[in-house]
Amino acid sequence: FFSRNVRPPIRKRQTADTKSIIISPRLQAFLLALVFAAAKSTQSSTSPSPFNRRLPTFRKNSDSQFANKTNNSNKMANPNDTTMTMDSNPQNSAEQHDRVCIIGSGNWGSAIATLVGRNCARLHTCETRVNMWVYEEDVALDDGTTRKLTDVINDQHENVKYLPGIRLPDNVVAVPDLAQACDQATLLIFVLPHQFLPRLMPTIKASCHPSCRGVSLIKGLDFCADTKNP
Repeated sequence: FFSRNVRPPIRKRQTADTKSIIISPRLQAFLLALVFAAAKSTQSSTSPSPFNRRLPTFRKNSDSQFANKTNNSNKMANPNDTTMTMDSNPQNSAEQHDRVCIIGSGNWGSAIATLVGRNCARLHTCETRVNMWVYEEDVALDDGTTRKLTDVINDQHENVKYLPGIRLPDNVVAVPDLAQACDQATLLIFVLPHQFLPRLMPTIKASCHPSCRGVSLIKGLDFCADTKNP
C-alpha cells in the first residue's frame, strides 16, 4: 500500500522491436537544412538554375549582332545622341525636328501654349515655331474696335478673350485654318472639348505627318452612340 503523499513510479513499456527516439526541434531544423542544401547542390550540378545564368550585356558600339544593324527602325531618337543618320520617320531621326501643333486655344489651351512655346524655343529637337489652331471669331477690344481673334493673338501675343493678362511666347502663332495649322505636324497637343473631335479628325489626319503622335489634354470622354464605348 502506498500512502497518499507517495505516488507509484510510472514505467514506460518498451518492447524489443520498437524503440522511440526523441529529436529536439533545433536538431530537426538542422537536419532539414542539410537535406535541402544537398538537394540544391545536386540540382545545380546537373541542370543550372536559370537564376544563376549570366544575362547578356549590351554596350554601345559593341560588336554584337544588335550593334551591327545600321538600319534599326525601332530605335527611338535620343535628343542627346548626334550620331544617328537621317530617317523618314521623325520619331526615329535625331536630325529631323518635331513640328508641334496645339489644337485648341481656350483658357486651357492658351495656358499650355505658354509652356509649349518656351520648351520648343529652347529644345534643339523641336522647331521653334508652334502653331496653335484658333477657332476664328470676332472680339471687341477696349478701344471699341472689333478684330479677328487670331490677328489679336499674333499682334499682341495675348489671348484677350480666354486668357487676358497672360503673354504668350512670340513663337506661338495663331492659325485659323486647321489644315494649315496641322500641316506635316509630328506632335499634336489636343486641348479642346471632346465633342468637337469627330468632325475635326478627318482634316487632321489628312494634314499631319503619317507618323504623327498625339498628346491628349482633353477633360472628358466621348462615348459612341452605338457601342457605348469611349
